[in-house]
Amino acid sequence: MRDTDTMTTSTALPTMRETTYDIAGRQIFAAETGDGPPVLLLHGGGPGASGVSTYARNITELAEEHRVIVPDLPGYGRSTKGIDRTDPFGFLADGIRGLLDRLGLEKAHLVGNSYGASCSLRLALDTPDRVDRMVLMGPGGIGTTRSLPTPGLNSLLNYYTGQGPSRQKLETFIRDYLVFNAADIPDSAIDERYRASIDPEVVASPPLRRPSGPHALRTLVRMDFTRDRRLNRLPVPTLVLWGAQDKVNRPSGGRMLAERMPNCDLYLVANTGHWVQFERAELFNRLCADFLAGRR
Repeated sequence: MRDTDTMTTSTALPTMRETTYDIAGRQIFAAETGDGPPVLLLHGGGPGASGVSTYARNITELAEEHRVIVPDLPGYGRSTKGIDRTDPFGFLADGIRGLLDRLGLEKAHLVGNSYGASCSLRLALDTPDRVDRMVLMGPGGIGTTRSLPTPGLNSLLNYYTGQGPSRQKLETFIRDYLVFNAADIPDSAIDERYRASIDPEVVASPPLRRPSGPHALRTLVRMDFTRDRRLNRLPVPTLVLWGAQDKVNRPSGGRMLAERMPNCDLYLVANTGHWVQFERAELFNRLCADFLAGRR
């Protein structure tokens, strides 16, 4: 039976401090609220994505115990557009690590959805001393070179190709592939994301697309975490939340991580797609808060 707790979760956001930081000559926008141990919420890579919109159903609850910092990842929202396509996850991780430096944080919790989860995992692999605990929801790059892309991932990667972006293409991706129950998504949310997705800077340099060129295979292998031997000894306590009906990144990736990482818990969420933090907000908020606080 599908829980209905998400639909009763308030989306009213607290007043948030907004700052744009210069990180090695690039701008990263971040909003923050709350006090306590710092936690960064990192959004996914879908067209028109941004930090606060992705976590609108989670920020208030998590801010009850934490200093919640919600950046727009490089290439998205109000941050500088364009990314390094030869090593996308490494580029994102470098940007967020630079943000930690600017915030004066030696260590923080990381919560990531999809592309943001990939960024979190790469940051932890490169510099595990900078990450306290991690919560990963449906990360990309888990066994991706060992099977063909999912229909949902194909829909995402094709958004800026062919006839280019359109509201219909975005609605199809969100309603047919991103979530389990299409009725959960209001038309206004699709309109907002569509407007963001056709920013001329984004259209000129989409942040998420298929690797191409002479180094495409090398890039794909670099983006597959299951080929990284460091995963077997990563000490960071990690909670993986994966929607059982995820059509973008295969739920089997959760088992791969749980089997490889020495300190990883896995929670497979029934009747849920790629957006656990939105579709099952109350469950997500409770599990996330307890895990970050060490309440197992």
